[in-house]
Amino acid sequence: MAESTTGPAINITDAGAGAATFSGSESRSYNYFTPKGRHASVYEDVTVDVQPDPKRYLLQGWLYAFADGTAGYDESWTKMKSSDWHIFRDPNEQWHRTIYVRQANTERQIQQALAIANSQNVYETWDTSWVKCVETHVSAWMHPEYGLGMQVFTPAQRDAPTNMINNAICVNAMDKLRFAQDLALYNLNLSEHIPNFNGSEHKQVWLHDPVWFGVRENVERLAATPDWAEATFATNVIFEPLCGELFRSQFVMQFAAPHGDFVTPTLFGIAEYDYEHNLAYTKDLFEMLIDDDEFGAENKRIMGEWLTHWVPYSVAAARQLQPVWSQPKQKILRFEDAYERAKQRFESILQKLGLELPKEVEL
Repeated sequence: MAESTTGPAINITDAGAGAATFSGSESRSYNYFTPKGRHASVYEDVTVDVQPDPKRYLLQGWLYAFADGTAGYDESWTKMKSSDWHIFRDPNEQWHRTIYVRQANTERQIQQALAIANSQNVYETWDTSWVKCVETHVSAWMHPEYGLGMQVFTPAQRDAPTNMINNAICVNAMDKLRFAQDLALYNLNLSEHIPNFNGSEHKQVWLHDPVWFGVRENVERLAATPDWAEATFATNVIFEPLCGELFRSQFVMQFAAPHGDFVTPTLFGIAEYDYEHNLAYTKDLFEMLIDDDEFGAENKRIMGEWLTHWVPYSVAAARQLQPVWSQPKQKILRFEDAYERAKQRFESILQKLGLELPKEVEL
């Protein structure tokens, strides 16, 4: 009889990730995480723990490292600390399908609005003072949007420690970059349909007009911030209500229609909607850090330091924009009143987070 050719018996060890005991490991539903609600949502199924973590299942440690020896996603990349970063869930529940659907619908809405505006030549009824504002200052807003999207949120989403957090920040980056592109394409469209419209003037305005120096400095400082949580906080909690919404809502969307322009508010209204859902994830993220049983008090103290550092830059940037309010022919809203609304919005965000503006900081 021939000898058996059967190979050696397989010996199962506990060296693999499968040996770990985790939430749901005994469940017949095979959930490996604790859902936010009674049942896991599609968003959670396709997002939670897609990025492995040595603290969760990746027992062999990170599979790669940077040249300086830092491996994977290092928690030292922010001053914020959390007992469990994986608790965070994006309240917007954004994942790749919902992102593509929303962005496609956004572009479809813009293209439809432009098609009607072009066919009806609505630009003929625009007040000439408003045409000049759109040519210079409204078009210049593409630059801070691009800077925040490419140089602030794109690096921040790479450094965030969990897939749930960096997904939310990544969507924020995509919103900014899409809006910057929308404004660039809109500028080209206006160059084709409005006689003598200078489609390149916004570049000189952004670089050389003193009213934009404060915004440029603020954005460039944000871009140079290595702490991903600080950059996200300083942008969405401070810069956006004091500068972003001030310009988008309290200038463009207030002044456009009375000067005959019903097209531009379509683009800027979508950008304001973008900020609303990006603010929602930001509040949930920092509320989680403030409420942390172990690190909450220290996190809150550090956020106070960030407020002290960043608020003066956004206040200065906002106040330097004041001359823009005097350029349209019809004075719809005084800058002082617009800025008061921006301050109230900012203070309401801090109140919801349970934060107070440091006494040494003036709005």
